[in-house]
Amino acid sequence: MLPPAARLTRSQDFGLVVRRGRRAGRPRLVVHALMPDVPTLDSSKVGFVVSKTVGNSVVRHRVYRRLRHVVRPVLADLPPGTLVVVRALAPAAEASSSELAADFSSALRKLLTGKVPR
Repeated sequence: MLPPAARLTRSQDFGLVVRRGRRAGRPRLVVHALMPDVPTLDSSKVGFVVSKTVGNSVVRHRVYRRLRHVVRPVLADLPPGTLVVVRALAPAAEASSSELAADFSSALRKLLTGKVPR
């Protein structure tokens, strides 16, 4: 589980990150990130979007758990106040945890450095 302080829960926050944040797409997921303009002491927060295009409820929940497991250790390394939304795409249903981790780390590296990962 993610600690409650590290979760995006309001739909307004999800919308803000998706509209105003930067985006990096990968074959199995899309990562949106909004970095604060001013340094802050707020904790970084993450939210997940796993829609019905991924699969039925069992498959969606499995993908959600895998993504949560992938994101948890990285959350502490994000700049304070960063908001992240991870949107799973349909191929995420057949992906292993290591494939999801590779896609997430690649997308996050691109968002944080502004460079395309190799």
